Amino acid sequence: MPAGFSIPAADAAPSPASRRRIRLTDPITAQGARPAVTMPTIYASPEQFMRDRSEYARKGISRGRSVVVTTFSGGVLFVAENHSPTLHKVSEIYDRIGFAAVGRYNEFENLRTAGIRLADVRGFSYDRRDVTGRWLANAYAQTVGSIFSEHQKPFEVELCVAEVSAAGTPGWAGTASAGVTTGADQLYRISYDGSIVDERRFVVMGGATEPVIAALTASFTPGWDAPTALAAAVSALGTAGEGAPRTLQPTQLEVAVLDRALEGRTFRRIQGAALAALLAPEASTEDPATEDPAGGDTAGGHTATDDPAGGDTIGEVGPDGAGVS
Repeated sequence: MPAGFSIPAADAAPSPASRRRIRLTDPITAQGARPAVTMPTIYASPEQFMRDRSEYARKGISRGRSVVVTTFSGGVLFVAENHSPTLHKVSEIYDRIGFAAVGRYNEFENLRTAGIRLADVRGFSYDRRDVTGRWLANAYAQTVGSIFSEHQKPFEVELCVAEVSAAGTPGWAGTASAGVTTGADQLYRISYDGSIVDERRFVVMGGATEPVIAALTASFTPGWDAPTALAAAVSALGTAGEGAPRTLQPTQLEVAVLDRALEGRTFRRIQGAALAALLAPEASTEDPATEDPAGGDTAGGHTATDDPAGGDTIGEVGPDGAGVS
């Protein structure tokens, strides 16, 4: 090699030691791969997972407005604070069974429509008398409980299934008023974790429940009539929320009943002039008994339809007999 001439370092062949160094340290070379990064393992006990899910569901339910379901001499009364005329919290499920819910609307709406289909199939396959409030409440409890324990996110819902008894049916409460026994009316409360409780007087769900429960406990009278029960429920709902105590207007309420005196479908909505008359009977000259006879949802002429637009809307009656908004 001539004197003063040398191969540039960049063109020189790498030594075996440098080859090993490149293979082990350079992440973009063909000879080696980027070393794996291990993440630390985070452990949480099953009890902690359940507590976190319970807290998550309770917070979602408490952000909503309250619903009251109570018995009265003529059946079962549903009163919900609801500012939407179409997205209902209260609905019909079957002939003598009603449904109320609070929480995330799309979740309890899916449960409502599933309950309607389940009840309709059972009543058609066996007998309409086989569709009971206890059976439906157990089905809801199993579904919600499975979602709470097995899914990543629990349902942020709380449900009430109510069934009105026929006139004169004896029951465990044995409280009679005006010749009508109200003890056989059933109220079932299903929580977000699938737990189920049967209530004998009233159910309060959603929002700040403590003041509402306290007000209803002080005013509840077994066998009270519909105007008295409605006034007490509305007054109790006004004890919670921003600016309490509040006076709720008919446009802020969703009211329905399961009427014991009716045959077949017993669910009726009370709205408009009829609701205003019940809330202020002394200032109204109209007949308060103008409840909407098509207040429930219809499916095959028997049970509620699965309304994709947000529940059982009441308005004009279409040519097929179903309520349309």
